[in-house]
Amino acid sequence: MKKITVLIADDHPVVRAGVRSILQNQADLQIIGEAGDGEEALRMVAESNPALLLLDLSMPKLPGLETLREMTSRSVTTKTILLTAEVDKQHILEALQLGARGVVLKESVLLDLVKCIRTILEGKYWLDGKPVVNLVQLIKDLMTSATQVPKNTFGLTPRELEMIALIVQGCANKDIASQSGITEETVKRHLKNIFDKLGVSSRLELAMYAINHKLAAN
Repeated sequence: MKKITVLIADDHPVVRAGVRSILQNQADLQIIGEAGDGEEALRMVAESNPALLLLDLSMPKLPGLETLREMTSRSVTTKTILLTAEVDKQHILEALQLGARGVVLKESVLLDLVKCIRTILEGKYWLDGKPVVNLVQLIKDLMTSATQVPKNTFGLTPRELEMIALIVQGCANKDIASQSGITEETVKRHLKNIFDKLGVSSRLELAMYAINHKLAAN
């Protein structure tokens, strides 16, 4: 059986190790290397021409989008899946326009990465934890939402806004983890970031702040 070659590009060794452990159980996939930055990823792609590149969106020397742009200019045939900590619609739109085939949140890698790879290998696209049915419509929707003027979200990410809405509903960390498909430890990290950004120190303060500033509507 011919192996499907995979290159992992991420500047965090623990992420690369985690991805490797997930994929090494897939008999038809072969990890042929790991890159720690965008420049190294480009060099390794040129040398080995892998079938798949798992590319971190945020890397030193050459960020993910710049790496993808350079690959596009070189007409590289490698199919790219972006790994990202947060979803930014403008970045996702640009990545799709540059030829990326899928986007997987790092916190969902365990659940989604293999399914994403299988979907990509079937010639389809992957976003938001599921296959993309209509890519043209998706890009149109992303272009529309990316050009809308956002309200003040105080630097909160879409994931953090989702969690705030669940907090306002009275959900405990366990419930939030279950609904969001993440661990309770990840929920705690998100909540700490939220508290720091908004200057609150309790869930009650957070809920009141969210209601007063209409943050829970997202």
